[in-house]
Amino acid sequence: MTIPTTTLRSAGTCLVIELPEGELPRVLHWGVDLPDAVHSQLAGVTTRPVPNNALDEPWPLTVLPTSGDGWLGTPAYAAHRAGGATAPRWAVTTEQDGERSLVVTARDGVTSVRSAWTLDAHGVLRVSSSVTNLASRDDAGSPGPGAMQASTLDLGALRALLPLPTRATEVLDLTGRWCRERSPQRSTLQDGTHLRASRRGRTGHDATLLLTVGTPGFGFRTGEVWSVHVAWSGNHEHLVERLPEGAGVHSAVLGGGELLEPGEVRLAPGETYTAPDVVFVHSADGLDGVSRRLHRSQRATAKHSNDPRPLVLNTWEAVYFDHDLTRLKALADTAASIGVERFVLDDGWFGSRRDDHSGLGDWVVSTDVWPDGLAPIVEHVKGLGMEFGLWFEPEMVNVDSDLVRAHPDWVLGPRAGLPRPSRRQHVLDLANPDAAAQIEGQISTLVAELGIDFIKWDHNRDLHEVVRTDSTGTDRPAVHRQTEAVYALLDRLRAAHPGLEIESCSSGGGRVDLGILARTDRIWTSDCNDALERAAIQRWTSLLVPAELMGTHIGPATAHTTHRTLDLPFRMLLALQGHAGLEWDITACTPDELESLRSWSALYRELRPLLHAGDLVRADLPPEQGLLVTGTVSADGAQAAYTVLRTVSGPAVQPGLQTLPGLDQDRTYTVRVRGEAGLPAVTQNSWPGWWDQALDGGFDVSGAVLTHVGLALPVLDPAQGFLLHLT
Repeated sequence: MTIPTTTLRSAGTCLVIELPEGELPRVLHWGVDLPDAVHSQLAGVTTRPVPNNALDEPWPLTVLPTSGDGWLGTPAYAAHRAGGATAPRWAVTTEQDGERSLVVTARDGVTSVRSAWTLDAHGVLRVSSSVTNLASRDDAGSPGPGAMQASTLDLGALRALLPLPTRATEVLDLTGRWCRERSPQRSTLQDGTHLRASRRGRTGHDATLLLTVGTPGFGFRTGEVWSVHVAWSGNHEHLVERLPEGAGVHSAVLGGGELLEPGEVRLAPGETYTAPDVVFVHSADGLDGVSRRLHRSQRATAKHSNDPRPLVLNTWEAVYFDHDLTRLKALADTAASIGVERFVLDDGWFGSRRDDHSGLGDWVVSTDVWPDGLAPIVEHVKGLGMEFGLWFEPEMVNVDSDLVRAHPDWVLGPRAGLPRPSRRQHVLDLANPDAAAQIEGQISTLVAELGIDFIKWDHNRDLHEVVRTDSTGTDRPAVHRQTEAVYALLDRLRAAHPGLEIESCSSGGGRVDLGILARTDRIWTSDCNDALERAAIQRWTSLLVPAELMGTHIGPATAHTTHRTLDLPFRMLLALQGHAGLEWDITACTPDELESLRSWSALYRELRPLLHAGDLVRADLPPEQGLLVTGTVSADGAQAAYTVLRTVSGPAVQPGLQTLPGLDQDRTYTVRVRGEAGLPAVTQNSWPGWWDQALDGGFDVSGAVLTHVGLALPVLDPAQGFLLHLT
């Protein structure tokens, strides 16, 4: 009997699913789009043989694989009832909505799992799953505590898993730490589980962002790759798993989901758990193809702002906790004079917060520092034509705060006592409605009274011993509830103040994921403003995050995190790669430095329609060469901008010819070097022949030459680079 199939397809990718009546659907193919005419052939060519010492019949990989299907790897679903069965026998219904969405509902007596598979217009596959406890007290016999216990569903996991072909044998993920986020690491796929699990209570500086598996040697521009991302800001896991017997007819599985601690999600009768979305992306064009799909998908959401991203000045590295109205007014005056459009007052304006030891949680303007409130600085900033932003860290508290003195029970932790402090902070239990209401009220009042345009929302510690005591006096894991409560608080603030923009900062890049980005307008990429470190941090963060959502600032000449001193041109160049700004006491700049910043800010305003809407392209170059070439090409191919950087000295005397990826080979481009972004201090003998022309109006060259032959590069020292603009 022929089993019907259905296909979800979009933008050159497809998911082909077999639909046996009443059973779980089976994935036959995920990857490059296939013609409809060949889909009927897939079942035949993918029927697996039956090896020795195995199940008596071939078994398929379903959309909800468990041991009952024949899958002996990490299950997509795991749950338990006291005294009840743990091996489901599903009755399944499916419903297809157009070419890009399939909804699968699987019921097993008193449990229902719903999974929606949606392929968007850009080829990004999003799996949205939930489980509902359909039990009642009657299902466990006579009413009573034992009956309720038996009817409670303890959920262990609800993951999304997809198959990988045999040719996918190389794994790329990211790790990192504070001030060195997004460090790539590669490995060969072997038997067993490659698991990236985070129990930090936030995404983490070491979060992989994307777990990618591809054909051997895949790069930014080459190879076929399959990627997964869990859109969640709490505990989570990404995995790729290969067993000796494979995954049905497939080689391995790729997937992930929320990481649930034992007892964290206990569903009473009628309750539903909604899992974070798991996002899958396939590309036949390397990592740039993955990023292109993800960036276009994010830009197409209703939440994404199409307004120009304002040039920012944040006061942290300019004044730290030293809040003085006269000094800050002077800083705002200088900022406005060079073209800054948003002025953000950082930590130190509230309660007893003169350092990081106290006051966190008391979101009331300090009368000691601001005797007339914040109105004088807000009015001054807005009078200069700039937006005003303010720093908050709503999820954390100092023990030395009015909030904790009044409500010690609002601090998240076990009955045995407070968890270990980190940065002298503890976690505020935002799942407590009274705590959330107080914080929301204080923030909302300030936003309304002062006309605040922007919030820098910080989150400066990992979460240890994140438990809360329930109504029975039992300590229960609480990361899931805390994450949901944070999302709900952000959603309420956005609804109450529709024009408000929010940045997600988490001691830099410690909370970067599509869950938080669905509720915020950008992320702070790293607390490290050392431009040389930023070159790699921004390059790998951009795998997931488009440029306009990445905060990229010019810091002081000597970075306060690395103590390395870098020239202004190089710092300006790196800051152009995202949502640009400054974090620096620019009142101490020389007239020449201010003039350079003025030209740079004008260039940012000129190029941001391209940089914040075009497709990202990254050249594949040997790491030992020490060169990074990163570009943005407009959707129609008519315009492009490329940063060319040297991070370390290379083995060759001169770098040779460098091609520019992503261009329309049938066009002729005018190539210019944009000196406003900063120029390398090279001697005239180190310039290539085209350099003077490119500085003086530009020169014309075909896209084919730039794609296949390239340009001779100047001889650059480490921490030097330049910007090419092609029209």
